[in-house]
Amino acid sequence: MQPAVSVKDLKIAYGDHTVIEKLSIDIAPREFLVLLGPSGCGKSTLLNSIAGLQDISDGEIWISDQNVTWAEPKDRGIGMVFQSYALYPRMSVRKNLSFGLRVAGLPKAEIEARIARTASLLHLDKLLDRRPSELSGGQRQRVAIGRALVREVSVFLFDEPLSNLDAKLRNELRVEIKKLHQSLGNTMIYVTHDQVEALTLADRIAIMKDGVIQQLASPSEIYHRPVNLFVAGFIGAPAMNFIKGDIVLKSGTPVFESNGLAIDLTSYPFLAAVKAGPATLGIRPEHIAPDGVASGWPTIPGIVSVVEPMGADTVLWFDWAGQSLSYRIMGDAALQPGTAIAPGLDIAKASLFDADGARL
Repeated sequence: MQPAVSVKDLKIAYGDHTVIEKLSIDIAPREFLVLLGPSGCGKSTLLNSIAGLQDISDGEIWISDQNVTWAEPKDRGIGMVFQSYALYPRMSVRKNLSFGLRVAGLPKAEIEARIARTASLLHLDKLLDRRPSELSGGQRQRVAIGRALVREVSVFLFDEPLSNLDAKLRNELRVEIKKLHQSLGNTMIYVTHDQVEALTLADRIAIMKDGVIQQLASPSEIYHRPVNLFVAGFIGAPAMNFIKGDIVLKSGTPVFESNGLAIDLTSYPFLAAVKAGPATLGIRPEHIAPDGVASGWPTIPGIVSVVEPMGADTVLWFDWAGQSLSYRIMGDAALQPGTAIAPGLDIAKASLFDADGARL
């Protein structure tokens, strides 16, 4: 299948400072790809280069089987939604939606038909005669999305479109964008630093660091099988717990040892990759059971330090060997700070990393 968007050996540099070096990625037709990473990782730079808003130093960009490396943004067959709404304040919603189409010289009947379809999709039907100042933040962002949709192109680019909204509006619009993609079936490339947006929206996620894609995979793959310590620590809230130690072989059985802790690794799903030497054991808070004895899993002793009620669940922090670790339980917790505990570790869902931080 021909990719909807293909980036080949992309290089972006400012003088002697290279932001992206030899980056290649293919995005399939109808795919929802999320570019995720911390500030300064190069995700927006990559998106802007696809849009034609960023000069590149080397490489090629292909959209819909056309080499658009040096094409103007308007000629790339894309629609883009920015972090800021960038609406014309003196124009009604209808005129904001139609502005680009009128400039392009489309017939009036076609413009009206496109506005009607887009307004229906985004629930803007009753807002078409209002000005931006009469709209809420969520409504303004829907208009900004609508302005891209009326172009009826095959590829849409989103640059952190929800970051200016409060939590409730972000949740609502995230669902709307998901429905929109399911309804339209267009290719969408979405930049965010919010892992919840990435995990809930994406077909695949590209996690970036220092201009390099660390892992490109489905949300499930990235959550359950992160390829390195960076990806493992970036995904998850609270973050994955990391315990440094060594893997030793005892009568042929691999055992993880750290500060008196000895954990049998035979239930680790990638046992064939396990080798003796320095290692880091990673385990998510939701893969730790409150009662290790009852779970039958290896236990880790600790003292509760902080209890965080989250409503539907509770996060408990405990101290072990001078390190703060966390685990999550459903509902409320009856424990208080200072309580001695021995939670169990689900090694079947754990991750092991070698001395260089790569997954075993």
